[in-house]
Amino acid sequence: MRLLIVKLSSLGDHFHALPAVHALREGLGAEAVDWVTTSGYEGLVRCFSDVDRAIPFPRHTFLRQFRPFVRYLRSRHYDMVVDLQGLQKSALVARLAYADRRIGPSFHREWSRLHYTDIAGKRNKDRHAVEECLDVARYLDLPVGEPSFPVTFPTRSLAEGHPRIAISAMTRWPSKNWPVERFTEVANLLKQECGATIFLMGGPEDRSVCRKMARGIEGSVVNLGATCSLPDAGGVLSQMDLLISCDSGPVHMAAATGTPCLVIFGPTNADRTGPYGTGHRILQVDEDCVPCLARTCGRPGHPCMSRITPAQVAAAAAEMLSDG
Repeated sequence: MRLLIVKLSSLGDHFHALPAVHALREGLGAEAVDWVTTSGYEGLVRCFSDVDRAIPFPRHTFLRQFRPFVRYLRSRHYDMVVDLQGLQKSALVARLAYADRRIGPSFHREWSRLHYTDIAGKRNKDRHAVEECLDVARYLDLPVGEPSFPVTFPTRSLAEGHPRIAISAMTRWPSKNWPVERFTEVANLLKQECGATIFLMGGPEDRSVCRKMARGIEGSVVNLGATCSLPDAGGVLSQMDLLISCDSGPVHMAAATGTPCLVIFGPTNADRTGPYGTGHRILQVDEDCVPCLARTCGRPGHPCMSRITPAQVAAAAAEMLSDG
């Protein structure tokens, strides 16, 4: 059995798919498992223990790279392709692989159904994304068990003392972002109350935000904004005592390594995209518009996020550290 997984994006979605991929490999006794992803996540997928090859999808050069990409897919002679993205683009990749069986997810859309031989169960959006992806294992009558996230990140030696708290302040949705000044205030409160070491996390686009936070935090702070690859960020998060973040990809990376997450939720649904597993905590206010799932907020003052205060976040973080 040679298996191809198609999951092109995003960061959090890759971790949602991990338990399903593990169940497929174990249940099918697959000799090889390859994963097609966008080039930005190729290094991350190489850290997934159940994956033999990470195959980059040439998103920006697709027309120029089309023939070598397809030639490579077909040279692998897959027995089955499982698309865990469910979009027209990912379904096309599944079709190009020329496997006899192409299974699409229950949450497929954009006419992707036309490219599949099977659909993994009935659509049910009232559950976590991890459970949705596991539909494919259930559809094939494979044992699922307790969802597992087999991943091995490179170890990064940290000299800083405990408790170590990582802060990931930015997301790609303006509506999911909590004010940076409030994250800075939380960091100062936790340094005063718990003696915490603060680690600032972020991608290249978050460089200026991390610098601004670092200037506002009293005493020493470890600013890793725009300095870590995704595998290196995973290695850092695995050594944290707590991650404080909005609803973003690093939450799922940290949860996969067993690091507790305190997540500030606004317009999105924590039951679907919150950190999977136990030991995590969600802060979300009761607004009649929540969850609106809108990228931008049309209400004055952005109430679903602004009603959450730094004191509330710091108190929850201190309690989680105490319990841990």
